[in-house]
Amino acid sequence: MTRARLGQYLAERLQDLVLESADVQDFLQELSVFSAGFIGKTTGLPVLCGVTLVRSRRSVASAGSAPGARLLEEIQRATGLGPSLAALESGAAVSVPDARADSRWPRYDRAVVKAGQLSLLALPLPLDPGGAAAIAFFAPEAGAFDDEAIVICEAFAARAAKAVRLAVRIGALNDLNDDLLEALNSRTSINLASGIVMGQRRCSQAEAFAILSRVSSNRNIKVRVVAEDLLRSFNTSPGAAHFKR
Repeated sequence: MTRARLGQYLAERLQDLVLESADVQDFLQELSVFSAGFIGKTTGLPVLCGVTLVRSRRSVASAGSAPGARLLEEIQRATGLGPSLAALESGAAVSVPDARADSRWPRYDRAVVKAGQLSLLALPLPLDPGGAAAIAFFAPEAGAFDDEAIVICEAFAARAAKAVRLAVRIGALNDLNDDLLEALNSRTSINLASGIVMGQRRCSQAEAFAILSRVSSNRNIKVRVVAEDLLRSFNTSPGAAHFKR
């Protein structure tokens, strides 16, 4: 396969991963599996892969191509230390030729060796502002990621970064749609509850909302919850739906 055809194949396959994934977490998992397989075939190495994603106001997300890779990602996330996070901070590749001789992240390095891996390569995946990601490849041989392997992994990471960026953008839009839908549903519940209070108290909408707000404050719960409670009471017990503050 020529370089041009290989690049086209990668672009199309990574795009398919984005479109076929249910959400960002699902995409990260599929990406880690595909990446391990592709780099393994290209380099001739039995490779594992882990992916780390950091977004503002969200917890760190991670995925791994196999249980061992997922465990390493979890250890890194729990300790806040490791090559992928270092690659995120520096914006440069981080190589560990032999985890047995590395002293930068003792707990993580021990876990790498225990997982049967000796060398690893972590690469940053540039995203839009507010987000960052890294992809890490593991091999059971020391010095597995030589200069040629690093070039291959870096070229792959450059294409993978575009797919991650697209997945994150789609995920953000889906989250926004969910937030808007929740807001609309909340508004509908509050309006309906206000209508009930208006009918019972013979008051204006502003006064009805003020009553709901006072109940919300007194009970230390959201106005939406107060409204939904009132609606359930009104629907299930029409004769006893008089609203009490």
